[in-house]
Amino acid sequence: MPQVVRSRNGALHGPSPVPPLPHRFRSLADREAVEVLHRAARVLVASLPALTDRLVEALYAQEPAYRAAIDSDRAEVWQEVHHSLRHNVGSLIQPREFRESAHRTSRWIGEIRAEQGVPLDAVLHAFRMGGAMVWQDLVDETARRDPDDIRLLVHVAADVWNFVDEHCGVVADAYRQAERRLSWRRENRQRLMVAALLDGTARIADLAEAAEMLGLPEQGRYAVLAVAVGPRGPGAVAAGGGHGAGLVSASDAGVARHGPGLAARPPVVLPAAHPGAAALWHPGPDAEFAILPLTGPPGELSELAAALDVPAGTRAGIGSAVEGLAALGDARRLAETALRACPASGGTVLLDEHLPDALVVSSPALAGALADRVLGPLDRLDPADRGVIVETLTAWLDADGSAQRAGARLYCHRNTVLNRLRRFEQLTGRCLTRPRDAVEVSLALAARRLLGT
Repeated sequence: MPQVVRSRNGALHGPSPVPPLPHRFRSLADREAVEVLHRAARVLVASLPALTDRLVEALYAQEPAYRAAIDSDRAEVWQEVHHSLRHNVGSLIQPREFRESAHRTSRWIGEIRAEQGVPLDAVLHAFRMGGAMVWQDLVDETARRDPDDIRLLVHVAADVWNFVDEHCGVVADAYRQAERRLSWRRENRQRLMVAALLDGTARIADLAEAAEMLGLPEQGRYAVLAVAVGPRGPGAVAAGGGHGAGLVSASDAGVARHGPGLAARPPVVLPAAHPGAAALWHPGPDAEFAILPLTGPPGELSELAAALDVPAGTRAGIGSAVEGLAALGDARRLAETALRACPASGGTVLLDEHLPDALVVSSPALAGALADRVLGPLDRLDPADRGVIVETLTAWLDADGSAQRAGARLYCHRNTVLNRLRRFEQLTGRCLTRPRDAVEVSLALAARRLLGT
C-alpha cells in the first residue's frame, strides 16, 4: 500500500500533509498485496472489541505505567484503545478518509497521557505494542483465509510499520507540546504563589497548597534575602513595592539565576552546605528576593550572612527570621529594610545586627531631621574640616569610645582625637559622655551615611 504513510525518518518530526493517492500501483504484486491487506483489515474492524480486550490485557501485563490507569478506570482506557484502533485500522483501508481523524486521535492520546503524567516511553511502547498486535492479526487472518497470500504481505510490511512510526511521531510531538504547556502553567502558578507570599497577599486557605507546590513546610522558619546591584536610587526597594514574575530555583550550587526580561546581574552565591542554598528566587523591580528555609540554630542567619559571596558593588540584605509561610510578607519587608541599610558601595547587612541603621532607613524623614538638628552646626565649616571631625567621631564610636583605638585607626595621637571630639561638642552643644546625646549623634551619623542628608 504505497503512500499510505510517509517515510520512517520523516515520521519522527510530526505529522505532514496527507499525500495524494497514487494513480497506479508500483507493480501487480503491490496491487495484490494491498487487496490482501484490505481483506484482512476489514476482518479486524469487525472484531475490534476482542482486539481491544487483548491489547488492554497486554498493556496491563507488560507496561507498568499503564497498570495504575487501568486499575483506576479500565473502561476509560478501553475506550481510548478502541478509538485508536478503529481509526488506525480504518486508515489501512481508507487512508484519505481516516488519516486525519487517526492523527487527531493520536494527538489527543499524547496530550491526555502527558496531563496524567504517564511517561512518554510508556505511551510510545503502548503504540508499538498495538502496531505489533495489529500486524500479527493481519498475518494470522491472511494465513487462515489463504496461506499463500502471506508472501504478498511482505510488499506492505514497510508501509504498515512506517505507519506505526508516523503515529509514534504524532504522539511524541503532542505529548511534548502538552508537557511544555503544563510546565509553563505549573511554573506560572509557582511564580504567582511566590509573589503572593512575598507580598503578604496569599490567602490562609492557600498556604497548604503553596507548601506542597513549593516543597516548603507551612509552619517552618524562614528569612528573606534581598539583593540589588549598584547605588540606591530614590525609588529603590520601596516598602510594599510590587514584584515581577519569574521564579527560579537556586538549589544548583546556590547560584541566583534570572528570569526573562531581567538585566544580567552578578550572581550571589549561597554556601552549598547551608539549607538556605535551596532558595526560591523571585525578581522584583529593584531587587531580587530569595526565600531562605531555616532549619539550624538561632545563629544560623549570622553564619549565612558571613558566608554569603556578594560580588563588588552588590548589596544584600537579610531580614529577621519569621515563623510560617504566612509571615513571608513581613520577612520580605524586613529584608528590604536591611537592604536599604547596606552601604552604597555594597556588602551584606543582617538586619538583626544593624537595628539602629534599620531604624534610620525605616523613617528617612525623621532621620534626616535628626541629622540636621545634631550635625547641622558642622555644615558651616569648611568641607575638609567638617570631614575630619565626622571621620574622627565615627572612628571613636566604632572603637566603643576609646580614643586610643580611634587614634590607631586614624594614624594620629589619642590627644588629637580628644581635641577633635571637644571641638565637636563646642560646635554642636552635645556632650558625648551623656548617653542620650551619644545615641542621637550615632543615629545622626548613620542618617548622613545611609541617606546622604
